[in-house]
Amino acid sequence: MEDKNLSPEKSINLFHCLNELNDCSLVEEIQQSLSSGRLSTDKLSPAQWLALVFILLSSEKDLNVFDLKKYSASEEALLRLLPVVKASNKALLSGCCLITEEGCASLVSALSSNPSHLRQLDLSYNHPGDTGVKLLSAGLKDPDWKLNSLSLFRETNLCFDFIRSVHSCLFRLGGCNLSERSCEALSSVLSSLSSSLRDLDLSNNNLKDSGVKVLSVGLESPHCELEILRSGFKSSCAPLVSALSSNPSHLRELDLSYNHPGDSEVKLLSAGLEDPDWKLGTLSCVVSCSLRQTPVNWNWTQTQ
Repeated sequence: MEDKNLSPEKSINLFHCLNELNDCSLVEEIQQSLSSGRLSTDKLSPAQWLALVFILLSSEKDLNVFDLKKYSASEEALLRLLPVVKASNKALLSGCCLITEEGCASLVSALSSNPSHLRQLDLSYNHPGDTGVKLLSAGLKDPDWKLNSLSLFRETNLCFDFIRSVHSCLFRLGGCNLSERSCEALSSVLSSLSSSLRDLDLSNNNLKDSGVKVLSVGLESPHCELEILRSGFKSSCAPLVSALSSNPSHLRELDLSYNHPGDSEVKLLSAGLEDPDWKLGTLSCVVSCSLRQTPVNWNWTQTQ
């Protein structure tokens, strides 16, 4: 089992053979450590790593949601457990490690293989750098990728091509220091005829008025079918409200918690909320009492 020329897939097949021959000593050893909560991945041998992969691949629960932090916060653990990531429905890699170029390359390669079952990927609080972002961008363009949810946070190297390559239904970009150029890319995605983006989280981004206006162009496109928007900026929300009036039939939830709309914006929101074409069901906002009288599900903070 120490043969380094064996691929993970071949090694796992060997474990299946040993299992059928009732030679399960190594698997049982790792399983007992897992069950007792005493598993330490710091000193696992290659064979023990493969035994762990074998166990996780045999677990329906672990394949539904795979959380790397349960085993280790290192990039080595990510590389060792890539077969599990590839086979999972949802992979939580949030804040686990500073993923290097090697880690990104291996992750992209695993997700580009056929089949990859991964639908949701959380890379929040990782900093793959320019090269890693380019590798991820190339992967996102791969038709074999089945992702419908991608979460990032505080990754400040998001290039135009990366954002334009996103075809996920859910895209979380909290605190990513988005520029006007980034907003142009998002606007392009939103207005694309083939866009499947339905949930966009821009929280903790201090977008300028110019960026909001550019983003609003995509929102008012007849091809935009966004249902949830978390704005996360303090600039004027008037362009967003105007865009919503132009394309009112899809947005169900709007979070303006970071905004403090003035009188003119409150009037725009009030008029929109009374429009029967608006499908908005939930609005989060710092509002005046007068705006709260509209028929919408409020998550609100009253102004003084």
